[in-house]
This record gives sequence, C-alpha cells and structure tokens, in this order.
Amino acid sequence: MHDVLRQLDLNLLLVFEALLRHRSVVAAATELAISPSACSHALARLRSALADELFVREGAGMQPTVKARKLAQGVQDGLRLLSSSLGEGRAFHPLTSRQTFVFAATDFTTFAVLPRLVASLQVQAPRLRIKLEQSQRRDAIEALRSGRVHFALGISDEHVDSHPELGSVTLHEDDYVVLARQHHPRLRGRLSLAQYLKERHVAVLPWETETSVIDATLLRSRHVRDVALELPHMLAVESIVASSDWLATLPRTVAAHAASRLPVTVFRAPFRTPRYSLKAFFHAQHAGGPAQRWMLQQLTSALQAGA
Repeated sequence: MHDVLRQLDLNLLLVFEALLRHRSVVAAATELAISPSACSHALARLRSALADELFVREGAGMQPTVKARKLAQGVQDGLRLLSSSLGEGRAFHPLTSRQTFVFAATDFTTFAVLPRLVASLQVQAPRLRIKLEQSQRRDAIEALRSGRVHFALGISDEHVDSHPELGSVTLHEDDYVVLARQHHPRLRGRLSLAQYLKERHVAVLPWETETSVIDATLLRSRHVRDVALELPHMLAVESIVASSDWLATLPRTVAAHAASRLPVTVFRAPFRTPRYSLKAFFHAQHAGGPAQRWMLQQLTSALQAGA
C-alpha cells in the first residue's frame, strides 16, 4: 500500500501545486518561503520521479504538460483533504492565514455573495485565497462530499432534493420579476399573463436540468412560454434584454441591478413565481474545523449586513 508515495518526497507535491497555480518558479518559491534555486531543484526531482517534464517554458511563464494536467486535480484534492484533516485541531488565525477556500458557484450566486464577502475578507483575512469552481448542481453534492470544495453557493426551492449529510445557512431570500427593455413596443403599464405568453423569452439553466424553475412553474398551470434563447449563465441576460424585445424572468436582485445601469424596465410577474433561498451548503464531514466554521460565520455576517 502507498508504494508510489514511498518513492516520493511529499513536500514535492506542494511545489507541484504552487507551480500549477503560479506558472512561475519565482512566484511559487515566494509562496513556499524557499529560494528560487531550491524550487528549481525540487522541480528537477519531480521530473525525475515522475518521468515527465511537467512544466515547460512558454513565453514569460511555464505551462503544464499533458501529464501534469492529468495529475493536477488529484494532487490538489489530496493536499486540500490532508490540510483540512491535519489542521482540524489547530487554531485558525485569519489575519495571517494563507489558506485557500474553494467555493462552487454560478455567475448569479457569485454576484450575490462574493462582493460583500470579499469586502469583509480583505480586512479580516488579507492573505486568504478564494477559488471558485463552476457549480454543475444546485447544491454541488458530489463536490462537497469529496471535499473538493468547502462551500457551495446554491438555490433552495421546491426543486432541490434533500440530502441529510448537507448542512446549510440561508444568506438571502427573494422572488422573481420580469425584465424588458424600456420603450418595448407592446408593453404598457401592467404586464398581463396573456401578453407575457405572446412574447419571446430568454431562459437561464445554470445547472444540469432540462427545464428552468420558471418553465416548470408555468407548466403546472398548463402554460408554455416561447423561449428564444437558452443560456447557462444569468448575468449576460440583462444586456440581451436591453437590446431586444425578448423578456427575461430573473431574481429580483439581478433585475434591480440591471435597471440601475441599463435602459430596462422591471415588471411584476403576471403569475405566482416560486420564492427561493440563496444558501451556502457544506458537508458535515468536512465542516468541523475552525477555519471552516470561521468562514461560515463570515458568509452569514456579510450577507446579513447588506440585507
């Protein structure tokens, strides 16, 4: 067992991971508090042990080889799990910590959470690092279960399955409204359901689902809207609506932000839309350490302060 690991100085994996992120021997050495020559020597030992160049010079930086790219996720996940497990009993000092927190998020959940969180972190934990991964599910259950991410920023509504091993905190609650361009040729005053269904629409499906929550809601009342454009991301929608006659049914937060910057109008939805909760999900198995508990508190405090 662990025959490969016995042949490798595990400190070399820290060098490998730093080079993956920085693509520079000097930058990686600075982060690891070693000299550039020591970092170069460590890279030479890695190349010998793994029988591959791993990083090759390209322009001003270094690019990973095919083998390095294949190793990347496994090495990063392994180091993250080891760091989390070994550090559970140690105190967490945010002012000096260089820990990396990994979040799974969509463009909308990033927009709704990160600006307030970063404003707080830059004061309380100036050396901390945040990494975002594109969320493929509302609660990113597999990424949380594996320990690859610390928190998933997701939406909770009637379409979310329950997972007993997940914990969560509610960061924000909201509903949906309809966005249209100003001076839309057919919309005057209150938007009726009949007019809504006559228009063409932009739909957002950020997760691996076949239909949006809005279309599912309409279908329960035996209504179908005419979707002209389907997107995996939400924040491009406002510009598309501003330059077309298409409508978009969006979270109120996004629509209000769009109306403050673009020539668009916000209408009350002409049907009962579901309310949703923006949540930070975490896995109980990986959330017991002081660093994770501290970050969860920062998430909650930042969103409540801006509510």
